[in-house]
Amino acid sequence: MESQVGGGPAGPALPNGPLLGTNGATDDSKTNLIVNYLPQNMTQDEFKSLFGSIGDIESCKLVRDKITGQSLGYGFVNYSDPNDADKAINTLNGLKLQTKTIKVSYARPSSASIRDANLYVSGLPKTMSQKEMEQLFSQYGRIITSRILVDQVTGVSRGVGFIRFDKRIEAEEAIKGLNGQKPLGAAEPITVKFANNPSQKTGQALLTHLYQSSARRYAGPLHHQTQRFR
Repeated sequence: MESQVGGGPAGPALPNGPLLGTNGATDDSKTNLIVNYLPQNMTQDEFKSLFGSIGDIESCKLVRDKITGQSLGYGFVNYSDPNDADKAINTLNGLKLQTKTIKVSYARPSSASIRDANLYVSGLPKTMSQKEMEQLFSQYGRIITSRILVDQVTGVSRGVGFIRFDKRIEAEEAIKGLNGQKPLGAAEPITVKFANNPSQKTGQALLTHLYQSSARRYAGPLHHQTQRFR
């Protein structure tokens, strides 16, 4: 697990045509932003209010799981004025909300090369942390999001996780390199496969159940640290 996690993630891919973050913006995307690492209990109204404080918003969307309605921790904002989008990046990128530090960046249109890059991982050592899982997988490409499922009562890892890469080819390389291998501390080989594989219905059902059971996990109030606003 010597590999270090790469630069800050850009944004999750959506099956129906994602927008991924990028360091720059094309001419037709200077008003479109993607926001990562939002608190899971943040509401659509709070999300809109936070970014609406910068300027007029044409549209905004807090992305949620289609089945459970649970926030996936990221969203999109489209401003009317490109200057407001730029101001939002300069003002809100790096803002601390609860235990999260949000990332705000321009969004870019997707292509086939960045779709379906989400992996399902099982057989992970129960002692492996999310950071350690990212270090294990980051040698194959840039990681957008990651998650380890834990028991809601004991807080102990279930040995199951999800990794989303920036590009599908990176996810394919991770499968080739890690599927059937034993990472440090593992008693058994891990299984790495695409999360949208039809044969992975059991894992998806488990994820859905955990989303439902953890809906009230993040009950703390949302604290906007306005002192970070400029």
